[in-house]
Amino acid sequence: MSLTIRRSAERGYADHGWLKARHSFSFAEYYDPQHMGFRSLRVINQDIVAPGCGFPTHGHRDMEIFTYVLEGVIEHRDSMGNHAQLRPGQIQVMSAGSGVKHSEFNPSASDRLHLLQVWLQPDRLGLKPRYAEWTPTPEKLKEPKVLIISQDGREGSATISQDASVYRVMAPAGSTFEHQLAAGRGLWLQLIKGELVVGDQTLNPGDAVSTEKSGKWQFKVGQEVEALLFDLG
Repeated sequence: MSLTIRRSAERGYADHGWLKARHSFSFAEYYDPQHMGFRSLRVINQDIVAPGCGFPTHGHRDMEIFTYVLEGVIEHRDSMGNHAQLRPGQIQVMSAGSGVKHSEFNPSASDRLHLLQVWLQPDRLGLKPRYAEWTPTPEKLKEPKVLIISQDGREGSATISQDASVYRVMAPAGSTFEHQLAAGRGLWLQLIKGELVVGDQTLNPGDAVSTEKSGKWQFKVGQEVEALLFDLG
């Protein structure tokens, strides 16, 4: 089936007290030469941030970064003058480009913040930094597979400077969804919750599957699923 499985328990793990993080690819003090990224996909961190805690102002450059909120609220401030709070279902997209500084905090005094932060390498260096948010319309909320990020902004998606299409999957138990992967591209699916079967493999929360074999891929939903699907040039 030409599938590669990345099990949740095999990911890197860091416990900083206020922050508990799982790393799909090498990041910070976690280094694994076998898991440095997948095509342009460089970072998938699953973070749980304690109430009132977060990442103080720090810098990035030459990276396309998006944050997908799973639980709680994230408060974002950056050197471009943006200030926002985002909740589950929303994403924020930031092109660090030639350089940007930002902070990310959990503003709640009682509730944890649970998120995925994803970094993709840009197709060009030294871009002008930019920031955007994506919130699903009522119609998009009903669709099991929705394009949330793309290079060209089609279908109301947020844009990044990379040949990558990112889909949010929210599918009920007993359903199926498909993805057509064109020749020369790669697919990475990161399962957030639920149970999913692809080929002869069963995925559980935190697991991922990747392939570079073109064709139609079918995913069968066991328990209700939430996932991110990446189609990468």
